[in-house]
Amino acid sequence: MTTGRAGANLTAIAAALGVSTATVSNALSSKGRVSAELSEKIRLKADALGYVPSIAGRALRTGKSGVLGLVLPDIANPLFPQIAQAIEKAADNAGYGVLIADSHGDVAKQTDAINRLIERGVEGMVIVPRRGTRIGNVDCPVAVIDSPSTHGNTVSADHWGGGVQIGRHLAELGHRKVVIIGNNPDSNVQNDRVGGIRSGLSGLAEAETLWIASLEKHDGAGCPLGVAQKVAQGFTAFAAVSDLHALRALTELQRDGITVPEQASVTGFDDLIWAPVVTPALTTIRMDMVRIADLAVTALVRSIDAEDRPVSGGVVADISKVAMELIVRSSCGPNHKKQAVNKTSTAGELAS
Repeated sequence: MTTGRAGANLTAIAAALGVSTATVSNALSSKGRVSAELSEKIRLKADALGYVPSIAGRALRTGKSGVLGLVLPDIANPLFPQIAQAIEKAADNAGYGVLIADSHGDVAKQTDAINRLIERGVEGMVIVPRRGTRIGNVDCPVAVIDSPSTHGNTVSADHWGGGVQIGRHLAELGHRKVVIIGNNPDSNVQNDRVGGIRSGLSGLAEAETLWIASLEKHDGAGCPLGVAQKVAQGFTAFAAVSDLHALRALTELQRDGITVPEQASVTGFDDLIWAPVVTPALTTIRMDMVRIADLAVTALVRSIDAEDRPVSGGVVADISKVAMELIVRSSCGPNHKKQAVNKTSTAGELAS
């Protein structure tokens, strides 16, 4: 976010055109009586001289900072820089800058991040919550991007619907024993994706869920997922709720001599930047982050601009649930094994 030195720039523009700095200021802010012809000349000269308006100056004039806040749960996760980029672009299109804060996956740090942005005078805030948390009272309009099942959610991807697409795809390929890989059952997003995959399998397959956090609590961080053993037990597909977890399963399968997709299929979620270039390229679900960002920022700005706007609280988007897209690549193929589904069994959890 650039603040610039507006005073010096205004003076330079005025001197170049032989007008007063007040005339330049009025023309650039669309205030005062400045002819359309002169206003156009001033804008062209401002562009030529590289004029950058001062956000601090605008705040003093209007009482508004022109800045939105963005709180992310973990900027190290490659998904969240993509979200930040989409939010920044949507905000820029609406005439706002963005201040970004990272909660590092910690509830207390999430609260601190929100408070710091409030202290810096943001007019509104977009929050992607840490898993398992709900956003309480915040002293400005807030757009929450989490999951449609999350109370107070403003707009998000249809995570359940994305899971349904994965489940149906695997069922259509003949997979009858599927391991669903998630990280933490406290996440509404992950639970929705897991539930959608189960729904998409539609009783055609036996499914077990492996929660990595539970496994690592028992066996240590970075421990083997045991996917090769599951293949030995007749499982032919691994549906991960994140591309990161899919890559972990894919790497482990290949390390143990299991070919993908000939002996086991792997699917992911989020279509991260490297998903098309791993070997084999990853079948996954793509989120329309640009659409989600536009809806979130539009709802936020609408609340900020409303004469009777609430002092704080969640905002409502025109659309709360954005469809996801199945991206079929080579990590997923037909099941060549003959399998029978155990109709009497329920889809259990792999205990640590």
